[in-house]
Amino acid sequence: MFSQIAHLLIQTAFGVLVYTLLLRFYMQALRAPFRNPVGQLVTALTNWIVLPARRVIPGLMGFDLATFLLAWLAQAFMLTLLLWVRGANLASAPGTATGLLFGLAAIGLLQASLYLLIGVVLIQVLFSWFNPHVPIAPVLDALTRPFYAIFRRFVPPIGNVDLSPLFVLVLAQIALILLDNLAPLIARLVQAPV
Repeated sequence: MFSQIAHLLIQTAFGVLVYTLLLRFYMQALRAPFRNPVGQLVTALTNWIVLPARRVIPGLMGFDLATFLLAWLAQAFMLTLLLWVRGANLASAPGTATGLLFGLAAIGLLQASLYLLIGVVLIQVLFSWFNPHVPIAPVLDALTRPFYAIFRRFVPPIGNVDLSPLFVLVLAQIALILLDNLAPLIARLVQAPV
């Protein structure tokens, strides 16, 4: 019972941190506006950790490397805590375990990015039906436009209905299936369940 409660609390706390850091990274990378409720919330939740890290970790080719590395470290630390709560022994080969944990953390970041994309696409589709002029519409558009553009080149709207969100959702689900099958293979190398 204690391990289940600890598991829930660890996943919730670090999940919020990882998702907000990833959202901040993608909003900056895709030049989404921050002068809206979502941008202000993301900034308020992450400034305490991002601003000090930027003094040490410079940006790379216009990307906020500090924010991305913090998300990766938070994901790796969350996995370490979850494995520790489950009783996994990582001390027998610390170098190998560290490398594999960072590999699992990278897979976790990819999964979180895909879930974030799915969530943004679904929210944008719902708002486009009911209220397309919400204050966060420019953010949603900036985060999804690069993905939609790939499909809009090949698939024109059918009866004024844009099918590109559907294609993005299907491909994101396929990618999640592939990543879900990759994570247990890496976890077996650590000899700990994911």
